[in-house]
Amino acid sequence: MALFSAVITLAQGQSQPSQPPQGGSAQPQKKVKDQGEYDLYNGAVKETDPNKKLGLLTTWKEKYPDSDFKIERLQLMLATYQQLGKPDKMIDTAKEILAVDPKDIQALYWITFLSPSMNNNSPDALALATKAANGLLSAEKPAATPEEAWKKAKSDLEAAAYKTLGWVAMVQKNNDEAEQNFKKSLGINPNAGEVSYWLGNVVLAEKKPERQGEALYDIARAASYDGPGALNPDGRAKVDAYLTKAYTTLHGDTSGLAELKAQAKANALPPADFKIKTAAEVAAEKEEELKKTNPQLALWLNIKGQLLGADGQQYFDSSMKGAQVPKLKGWLLSAKPAVKSKELVLSMEGKDKPADVTLKLVNAEGTALALTGKPETGDEIEFEGVGDSFTKEPFMVTFNVEKSKITGLKEEKVAAPVRRAPVHHKK
Repeated sequence: MALFSAVITLAQGQSQPSQPPQGGSAQPQKKVKDQGEYDLYNGAVKETDPNKKLGLLTTWKEKYPDSDFKIERLQLMLATYQQLGKPDKMIDTAKEILAVDPKDIQALYWITFLSPSMNNNSPDALALATKAANGLLSAEKPAATPEEAWKKAKSDLEAAAYKTLGWVAMVQKNNDEAEQNFKKSLGINPNAGEVSYWLGNVVLAEKKPERQGEALYDIARAASYDGPGALNPDGRAKVDAYLTKAYTTLHGDTSGLAELKAQAKANALPPADFKIKTAAEVAAEKEEELKKTNPQLALWLNIKGQLLGADGQQYFDSSMKGAQVPKLKGWLLSAKPAVKSKELVLSMEGKDKPADVTLKLVNAEGTALALTGKPETGDEIEFEGVGDSFTKEPFMVTFNVEKSKITGLKEEKVAAPVRRAPVHHKK
């Protein structure tokens, strides 16, 4: 508030008079009524205790309601209520000032600045905030204010005005209007964590899936920016927790989140082409890449996805059972039995992954047969098989496979048992 108070004083182009002129002054247009009014004013100006100052001002107002210095008195009351931390009284006093001077910049500013924090969403309060904010936007340079100083002050006043107009529109659920005003405010004053957070929320409220990434950028700005105008640490922590959850839901995991926060911390608004890839888009890209680098694994993952779906059994019965499946690769985990095996158990996604395929060895006629040796486990093998059976829990697909259609399988020869000659004992 101290910064904006300085801005307002500068923008107003005036200061409180050290004391009001008495009768016979060189400024006959404004006179105190009598010594009593002069003493009340003088005492109020010199009093340093805000509660006592307010008491003197109130007495002055009650005894001299039609004082020539009504506007100065109200401005002193406004400053005193600010010292006392009474924003509701500040707004009431600012309204009184505007009743005397509808263009008073200080009164317009405080209504504009305080309204979003007052939690008063009544139609009258929103209308007052809107009128005050628009008054700031159309404010003209006070005659006593230098041009360069006014340009800076006007810029800060406009940022506050657009913030409040955005807040009013947000409360009224006019999300598109709120978005435009928040962007205007941030364009003038990018260091406003609350505005960034509000902007992200109104974009989300528009419920346009293609803009979720843009909204999360704004929320990331509120969570990560920690300079002047930032949310307090507790507020940033809460926003960051929400951001992490929302980002993971959209993207599928937290990859790229740290980079997003770093980018948002450095820039209040996202670049025009900003986008966060959805989990579906990430998965599609990975699938396309896998098709290029490991087409057999890509084929298997597609098959597995179909089988794990709600109609998995139907898919197996209609598309796989009794049908030749293109070449697949898997890691040999075990064999049944270990020697002269009739079944090979594989993991299709890596030797450290659970088993999900069983190969039943058959001959060309489909009759079961066994290996002649002991298969070596831990190696990747390739096979072509015919779908035989499927269970979802535990997940297992069984193929009938001819040995000639398995490549990469290594067998350890098993020595034939040694037959000993019979021993004849002498009788």
